Order: sequence, then structure tokens, then C-alpha cells
Amino acid sequence: MENVAIKSCGIVEYGQMSEKMRVLQRERIEGKIGDTLIFVEHPEIVTIGPKAIREDIQVEGYPTSITDRGGGITWHGPGQIVVYPIIKWRTEEQSVRGIIGKLEDWAIAAMSGCGIDAYKDPVMQGAWVDGFKVCSIGLSFLHWVSRHGMSINIDTPENRVEDLEGCGIGRGSHTSLARLGYHTDPSGNKIDSKMIQDGLIETCEEILGRKPTESSEQTREIAA
Repeated sequence: MENVAIKSCGIVEYGQMSEKMRVLQRERIEGKIGDTLIFVEHPEIVTIGPKAIREDIQVEGYPTSITDRGGGITWHGPGQIVVYPIIKWRTEEQSVRGIIGKLEDWAIAAMSGCGIDAYKDPVMQGAWVDGFKVCSIGLSFLHWVSRHGMSINIDTPENRVEDLEGCGIGRGSHTSLARLGYHTDPSGNKIDSKMIQDGLIETCEEILGRKPTESSEQTREIAA
């Protein structure tokens, strides 16, 4: 089983991380690095993908950035954890829908460990809780190495996620775990970014088929 390096980068501007992901994707294609998972939080920004551009979705009242990942609009900001898989997917894994499904299963497994019953919606990709979307997924591939990734809303600022609409999903359909009342796990521990990240790392081997390893030196390089 391959290893996957875990990089916890703290708070990083979206544009800075987007450029770094391009470098890492190329390095993974060339075999200079192994599979890598980047965990990060971004200052508030709404990324606008090709689907939103085609549908002429307008976003007002938020900082925005055009992105080349799949999908429409996605909010990033405080109280949300983002994970970017810079992974070279094996031949038997090479299906965009299949890879998205793995990430959905991964988010669902991590939330299950917090006592949250998340699930998939056949109409709209991502992970859902109590009828609301709390996890968004958007990827870009080059030679079957992925870039961009997945975000999970944990305790986001009031109405910032909820007030967005577009690309087939109405205003109020997105929300965070805290807004749904999920503040603590069954043992009374606070559900925060660290708990969700720990849950993703704990279920990585089972769901993604890769063994997580830590490397603080490369983490500093990515966040620099």
C-alpha cells in the first residue's frame, strides 16, 4: 500500500495555495514527490468554476476567484476545513465519478466518527446532513494526478454559506454542521477542524487505500 504525506498548513490565501497545487501536481506527475494530502483553511473567498461561468452565475458581496476545478461556485472561509489530494490515481481507480465517490465516502466516514449521519445525494455531488449540503467537492486532473479537492463546513460565519446560490442548488441549501446543531460528538468533545481532520486521517487508509504519514518539513515549505 502506498503512503500519502499529510501536510497541515493552517490559514493560507486561496490564490497562493492554488499556485502551489499546480507545482505539486507537476512534481507528482514527474515522480519528484509522492501522494500528498494538504489540509488548510482559507480566508473568505468564493471560487467560481467553469459550470458557474457557463451559466453566468453572479456572486455579489463576496471576494471571488476564477478556478479551473470542476463544478460551479464554492465558498471558502473560517470554520471550514479544506483538503487537497495531490494523488496519482492507480489505473483501476481512474474514473472521475469514482474518485469523487471515494471523497464523498471519506467525508461521510469522518463525520460518522463524530456521531453525524452524513450521506450522498444522487442529484448533487458532495456530502449532505439533514437535507443540507455541508461538503463540496471539485477536482482537476492532469495525467490522472488530482488537484483541488474537498471542503467541509464545520462552524462557518452566520449566513455566509447559506446566502449563496447557483449551479442547480438554491439559497439556503448549503450550511455548516454547527448551524444544524452538531457542536459536540457523542462523548461531549467539540466538533472542530482538528476533529474532522483527525477523522479524515484515521479513515484515509480504509477509504482511499493509502497510509497517511506526517512530514513537518515539507509542510513549512508548502505554507511559505
